[in-house]
Amino acid sequence: MMKRNIVVLAVLGGAAFALACGGGDKSQMADTMQMPAASAAATPAGPQTPDAGGKIDSVAMYTDATGNYFKPKNFTVHQGDVIRFVLASGVHNASFPADSNPGAKGLPAASEYLQIPGQTYDVKVTFAPGSYYYQCDAHALLGMVGRIQVEAKP
Repeated sequence: MMKRNIVVLAVLGGAAFALACGGGDKSQMADTMQMPAASAAATPAGPQTPDAGGKIDSVAMYTDATGNYFKPKNFTVHQGDVIRFVLASGVHNASFPADSNPGAKGLPAASEYLQIPGQTYDVKVTFAPGSYYYQCDAHALLGMVGRIQVEAKP
């Protein structure tokens, strides 16, 4: 009887893991993970425009056979640029946790979970020059993390 209970728990645990990491029906996953609903358009802040002379730096968010990851993972931007997180596959968000960025001020709130490929979340780089950690909250423990180096306007 004990072996059967362990097998049942393993199967249920595997199903929950598959739902959390991109497998299964997306509508069930949203209910299971209690994620806020995401619209087909950009998140509520909407598209951001870089300052004059600035640029838009795109970061793709993936779930595939190699795992969950940002591409690029680490990169450099300038104040006034816009970081555009673009969902390529899976279900992800972008977050700059305060406890992983001690002393940082003006960090953006975590995005909603993007669920439809092509959805975006824009972050206007208004924070001070320095190094900032970011992550997907659902997949950070699986290595979906990165670092942004912010430099002063050129």
